[in-house]
Amino acid sequence: MDNNEIKSMIVSILEEMTDTKKSIIETNTNQLNPHIPIESIQEQVEDGLIDDITDVDIRKQFLVPDPVDREGYLKMKAKTPARLGLWRSGPRYKTQSMLRFRADHAAAQDAVFSYVPDALIKEMKFVEVATKCQDKDEYVTRPDLGRQFDEENTAKIKANVKPNQKVQIIVGDGLSSAAIEANIKEILPSIKQGLKMFGLDFDDESVVFIKHARVPAMDQIAELTGAEVVCYLIGERPGLVTAESMSAYIAYKPTVGMPEARRTVISNIHKGGTPAVEAGAYIAELIHKMLEHKKSGIDLKEVN
Repeated sequence: MDNNEIKSMIVSILEEMTDTKKSIIETNTNQLNPHIPIESIQEQVEDGLIDDITDVDIRKQFLVPDPVDREGYLKMKAKTPARLGLWRSGPRYKTQSMLRFRADHAAAQDAVFSYVPDALIKEMKFVEVATKCQDKDEYVTRPDLGRQFDEENTAKIKANVKPNQKVQIIVGDGLSSAAIEANIKEILPSIKQGLKMFGLDFDDESVVFIKHARVPAMDQIAELTGAEVVCYLIGERPGLVTAESMSAYIAYKPTVGMPEARRTVISNIHKGGTPAVEAGAYIAELIHKMLEHKKSGIDLKEVN
């Protein structure tokens, strides 16, 4: 084989590889969002951009070829955020399925290691304090420090929070700062409105925000302030379904070292679970019951 034949073969292979790559891009991007015209996709690829893969609703994404019961499969998918019907290419997941998995995993990591913006804390007029954790790495590895305050932050709580309130609201970044950003502006007004229906209220200027927060930090604040009921809104550990899930831990006169059974918990507060406004109304009702019966957690369930 002479040099000209070799050059000709190389050119042919490169052209074939280019056509194959273009075909793969067209196929994968169409599967991500089949409603986008191919001309639009080609423009985006040429510009170095494609649609945000996380915008695709996994409950509606269906990649199984020639299913026996497509409608039944879709009904099953509509009832769960689990990754069903993603199919495979040989023994591996399809490219878009793997990319979505990695994107959701990255979002979960970001939620843990990022911080609630200072602008949001100032806008909400929170009393900002921090636990003994110095950074996110220490927060993840030393849960005990995320439950305690040093002398400076203890003094700040005493100086800025009204003592002996019936209802004390606390907000904590927890394991998901994204959960606070996504829900806090809706849930606080909902709790406030719900409490007013029962003739109750909470002081907006006494809402405490805790940086590097663990759940039992609420117990120490309760002892420092003498609050009767403490409601603690905190970011949940993120998963692959959402990084924006928040929980509410509510307790009647919590104390340091008390059993977890004394807490009442409402979890999965996010747009795909219990919406923030709906959760806020329910939280207000629970707070009213706690004040009425002077109990929380398992003890309150026995009353009901």
